[in-house]
Amino acid sequence: MAASDWATKDFYKVLGVKKDASADEIKKAYRKLARENHPDSNPGNAAAEERFKGVSEAYAVLSSAEKRKEYDEQRSMFGQFRGGAPGGFGGGGFRPPTGGQQDFDVSDLLGGLFGNRGRQRQRPQARKGDDLETEATITFEQAVDGATLPLRMTSEEACPTCHGTGAKPGTTPKVCSKCQGSGMQTGAAGGLFAMTEPCDQCRGRGLIVEHPCDICRGSGRAPSSRTLNVRIPAGVKDGQRIRLKGKGGKGENGGPNGDLFLVVHVEAHQLFGRKGDHLTITVPIAFDEAALGAQIQVPTLDGPPVRLKIPAGTPNGRTFRAGGKGAVTSAGGRGDLLVTVEVQVPSDLSDEERAAVEALREARGAMTPRDGLFEVVPS
Repeated sequence: MAASDWATKDFYKVLGVKKDASADEIKKAYRKLARENHPDSNPGNAAAEERFKGVSEAYAVLSSAEKRKEYDEQRSMFGQFRGGAPGGFGGGGFRPPTGGQQDFDVSDLLGGLFGNRGRQRQRPQARKGDDLETEATITFEQAVDGATLPLRMTSEEACPTCHGTGAKPGTTPKVCSKCQGSGMQTGAAGGLFAMTEPCDQCRGRGLIVEHPCDICRGSGRAPSSRTLNVRIPAGVKDGQRIRLKGKGGKGENGGPNGDLFLVVHVEAHQLFGRKGDHLTITVPIAFDEAALGAQIQVPTLDGPPVRLKIPAGTPNGRTFRAGGKGAVTSAGGRGDLLVTVEVQVPSDLSDEERAAVEALREARGAMTPRDGLFEVVPS
């Protein structure tokens, strides 16, 4: 849309957020409204489709710090002049110039803000496409090894039927007779100033569509769906934001495409966890294996099991390291597999096991592992 249209629309109200809302609050509101009004969730619902367009338009401006700043400035200036003379000259303290001078014309000032210069209409400028954001959920294995995913994207682009003109095929828009194609109109503001604002006949477009396109109903924009095959790099982490350059909204008037930002969510694994570039696993061992030592086998995520030596006297919770059996790193190598042992205490004992444990108790005698506590704090 033309930047001149911004001043007449309350994008904060469209998203249901306050003017001082943070970027996270704006993003959260957009995601909620986009899901509720997405065309795929509301087939044949024209009202939901219009709301989806409005939400997408508002987010495209407020999600960009640069566009949001420009929008806020335009809204502030537009509201200031719409009510009459600027606040600095209120209360009758300002007197018009004498000596035959004409009233001050602020059209150049506002024209610079709204992308026009005076009443002359500039040639359409190249505009970068909107940056888009989407989410994808992948398995733990895909996060470790990398994967290629098909993503179905829906965004607003030039209507494929009218090619962005807004007019029904076979017809063309006409130059607005009121603003002569400038998209702006000039009128008096309280008798002191001449003010410039978007034309109320063409709504700032400079063109009048007499025969609207049946698909976009004259807006020139329509939801467009496409499927992208996106490569998820190996070693991606849960919550990571991946930038796909040029895969966002299409540029206008020869401008470059926007970027696509993909937020990746990784499903939990039944056995393995992540710690940076390392994988983690907790392995149970028996008391005798911890006390006397043992050779055990440990499963790996995508290969044969590894053999691990448990030294005699291994305490519960000790962590061992199997080199090169972890996740793929950004440098192309692999992290390690961190194996934490958990000594299991049986809840049911056979007669033979009970006899062996009782023999161990007799051999231990009166000594207990708690004897050292009372050396620090006497009983």
